[in-house]
Amino acid sequence: MNKVMAPPRTVGALKDSGGEAIPVKEEMRRNLIRKLKAGETLFPGIVGYDKTVLPALRNAVLARHDFILLGLRGQAKSRILRGLTALLDEWLPVVDGCEINDDPFAPICKRCRRLAEEMGDRLPVSWIGREKRYREKLATPDVTMADLIGDIDPIKAANERRSLSDEEVIHFGIIPRTNRGIFAINELPDLQTRIQVGLLNIMEERDVQIRGFPVRLPLDVCIVYSANPEDYTNRGTIITPLRDRIDSQILTHYPETLEDAMAITAQEAWAARTGAPPVRLPRLVRELVESVAFAARRSEFVDQSSGVSARLSIAALESVISNAEQRGLLRGEEKAIPRVCDLYAALPGVTGKIELVYEGEQQGMVAVGKRVLADAVREVFLKYFPNAKAKPEKPRRTSASREPAGRGSKDPAPEETIYKSVLDWFAQGNRVELTDTMPSPEYAQALDRVQGLRELAAGALQPTGEAETALAMEFVLEGMHQLSLVAREELGAKVSYRDMLKQMFESMET
Repeated sequence: MNKVMAPPRTVGALKDSGGEAIPVKEEMRRNLIRKLKAGETLFPGIVGYDKTVLPALRNAVLARHDFILLGLRGQAKSRILRGLTALLDEWLPVVDGCEINDDPFAPICKRCRRLAEEMGDRLPVSWIGREKRYREKLATPDVTMADLIGDIDPIKAANERRSLSDEEVIHFGIIPRTNRGIFAINELPDLQTRIQVGLLNIMEERDVQIRGFPVRLPLDVCIVYSANPEDYTNRGTIITPLRDRIDSQILTHYPETLEDAMAITAQEAWAARTGAPPVRLPRLVRELVESVAFAARRSEFVDQSSGVSARLSIAALESVISNAEQRGLLRGEEKAIPRVCDLYAALPGVTGKIELVYEGEQQGMVAVGKRVLADAVREVFLKYFPNAKAKPEKPRRTSASREPAGRGSKDPAPEETIYKSVLDWFAQGNRVELTDTMPSPEYAQALDRVQGLRELAAGALQPTGEAETALAMEFVLEGMHQLSLVAREELGAKVSYRDMLKQMFESMET
């Protein structure tokens, strides 16, 4: 059995063990190089940044840069900053009891310098983990220099019977307490200008001065920031001298593909639940939920400068699952599968996460939210089915074609092919009424009444099982409504699908 060596507990023992002190940025660089050589995954859980953000981030660490992540809300900026701790050593030796994690070989605060002179190699050493070497501060207008740098502590002076001119009465702020670690400031533009000025010395000269004490503390700290471009004009700005001292500016972005977005939502959403009927999530449901965020990011009624957070998709999927759970509980069903009507139950999770432009405010938050949901359904529908309302391209006449214009065979329109059976059934005066609380057998029977609907859904979507087939059939009806082929009417808690032409005539009569 191998004996585990105890870590050195004094400076002398640390010297004998071959310990060395290196700057934190060099430490991060060495660990990154080691991870890259070993092929380790950096920043697990960060999806969609492999070819954009992560290469720039690795470059910044290799160059030993301070950097800023610049992007709209919900782009994983804070998660990336917190993930930087993986680039720190697992354990770091510090002077025991030091407030600013002093290096045992070269202490900088007065207390540790005094103890080092008095005790020499007997100076006690303690060890801190990498998680305690990362601190962050949310920039708010009430942040003061005392919060960040420090101030005189009269209570400490009284308790230890020291003069207020004694350097040991200083109460250190959060930045000195992050010495030999990583300090992050979130939403940097919200920091008052005079406070940003106070960061200039830290960024360039790497020292702080507190309350006019004739002492400089040469801190060893990697400083990183996050900011939202919208804040530059709405709430504040980053002063030019500070921006000039930030070595790298890394731009973040929203997921560029539906697959990346679905992976993020699946990773973050609370889907594995207990205490209710289990909910199965077919791919179609995940595509619909994710397309809501994509539709919102294209909507002319949504303020795109504010962004549409990835949290929208997460909240929407959780709401869809909850609505399916609720139906299963009310109907006593052993398992549940979401329906298209459950998507509209996610409206509260959508409206609270979008900012509207003036035209959107005139429409109203709920109306814009419903429009975004409808656009999402239309987008996914057109991925699987042809657009019956699209104008067919006119065939080009060639010299080989001698047939007069207006004669010859004519290709049938899409609605005359795959949608014809469904449209004919509605044209006979039939209708389908659905609710999100209908028992599953009743829900499936109502959809099965529509002639040709099952074949249309199964052919394009290839559902598995009866419950997923019913979902696919409802999706086809909703998609046909978004293409103005079928009328849709909300009657309280019910949704009715019927013939479009008949509804138009009835509306004209009233």
